[in-house]
Amino acid sequence: MAMKDDQSSLAGEAYVVLRERLLRGELPIGKVISRRKIAKELGMSMLPIMEAFLRLELEGLLESRARAGTRVRIPTEQDVRGQYIMRQALEAESARLCAQVATKRERLELQKFATRVDMLSADAETNRFVYLSVHEKLHRRIAECTRCQALLEAIEKNHVLATTWLCKARPATVDGPRPAHRALIDVIVNGSPSAAAEAMRAHIESALEKTLQRLEPYFRLHETRGTAYQRVAAGR
Repeated sequence: MAMKDDQSSLAGEAYVVLRERLLRGELPIGKVISRRKIAKELGMSMLPIMEAFLRLELEGLLESRARAGTRVRIPTEQDVRGQYIMRQALEAESARLCAQVATKRERLELQKFATRVDMLSADAETNRFVYLSVHEKLHRRIAECTRCQALLEAIEKNHVLATTWLCKARPATVDGPRPAHRALIDVIVNGSPSAAAEAMRAHIESALEKTLQRLEPYFRLHETRGTAYQRVAAGR
């Protein structure tokens, strides 16, 4: 039993390390990954590494093929649109419930949090990983304020994949980033539940369009490398 617990702990550690590398862009979309190489780097046996890889595959972050190995998943436009349909439905409901039940203290906290997200977005020197981490925490905090654990867990699972796609460097804009998150939160904390849901739907729709623009090169990559890739020299 103790050995099984140790393996589970190591698998969790490997998962966290790999996911952070994915979010930082150190393992870019389409990169083939060697399980043996990762095991050697982390000083682990193959079993916890295989468990971590399987979890990342189930979350849609990695994909494996027989005799080819594992790579960071290359999404299709259909993949992205489908994911954002789910995100829009989940987070619109999250915003609606938050507008109904959040306390005054929670509403003030959300406004301060949103202001921080917009400040990080406007700063060209901000580390992308830091920004995305704070951005994800804001959306999770909205869900926490709903008091609905099932909704929170569904949103967290959805964000794992969406955040990985967002890790691509944002395109430069002429006018610079606008305070999108503070404007969104102001509607959630001051408006009606229906207005909050509609504001969140519009927010997610805008995020979808930006994500599609960032990932356009990878959609083309999927057309040429969607089903075939080479195993890395270090082994599967």
